[in-house]
Amino acid sequence: MPDNKPSSTSTGGSSASSYDNSSTVAGRVAQNSVFERFARVGFVVSGIVHLIIGYIAIRIALGGAAGTADQSGAMAELASKPGGVIALWVCVVAFGLMALWRLAEAALGSSSKPDADSKKFEAIDRVKAAGLAVVYFAFALSAFGFARGSGTSSSGQSTGITARMMHTTAGTTALTASGLIIIAIGGYHVYKGVSQNFVDDLEGTTSDLVRRLGTVGYIAKGLAIAAVGLLVILAVSRSEPDKAAGLDGAFKTVGAQPFGAVLLIVSGLGIITYGLYSFAMARYTKM
Repeated sequence: MPDNKPSSTSTGGSSASSYDNSSTVAGRVAQNSVFERFARVGFVVSGIVHLIIGYIAIRIALGGAAGTADQSGAMAELASKPGGVIALWVCVVAFGLMALWRLAEAALGSSSKPDADSKKFEAIDRVKAAGLAVVYFAFALSAFGFARGSGTSSSGQSTGITARMMHTTAGTTALTASGLIIIAIGGYHVYKGVSQNFVDDLEGTTSDLVRRLGTVGYIAKGLAIAAVGLLVILAVSRSEPDKAAGLDGAFKTVGAQPFGAVLLIVSGLGIITYGLYSFAMARYTKM
């Protein structure tokens, strides 16, 4: 009587081989020396952007010059400084390569997590990588616009898109779903900070300073992201598209509350902390 086990084993071997091949391809992409250096520069650029956003938030809290406390505001601030346009072109390249790195992970799998346990969560990791690729491509496009002198406020764009979508039932449903997804993403950032599982993304032994920066930074950024999602839902429920003004709107809503200046300063310091942690990611992130 013939034994069917070899056929089953062969299939499993083929599957494992396919996984190994895709992981190897991802590894070759991510670990190309030029590609890796520029992708790591992207973390530095991201850190600088977060530092500027936190600074703008604190400046607003202290009654200083107005500004937009989001990535477009940070890039506008950068563009106004000597050498800012050159820095923005660096941002375009760095964010673009970070997006390509995440896109490669979404398509081929992560080369830094080839163990058996990661296979169970491979689909989730690929979705997260695809989402990050979209975010970094958006950052690259925003930087490209400001580098050319045609950048626009992302909060204004958010308000305009929200207003148009509110005219249809499908649009309001999509906005509500988007708000809930954004809140979930913010909650995940908070969880990642509290649990400190961001350490798994880093190479080598993690110092106490890096752990503290990551914990505070992820929690602060998570709360800010969740606030953006909440504002989207409130904008839909009240038919007030101006409330869906992105991160800038979230910061300014916080600033309008009792003790808002103090809350805004704390929020700004939290975003600055995430920016500092981004510098650690530039050095230690697994690629």
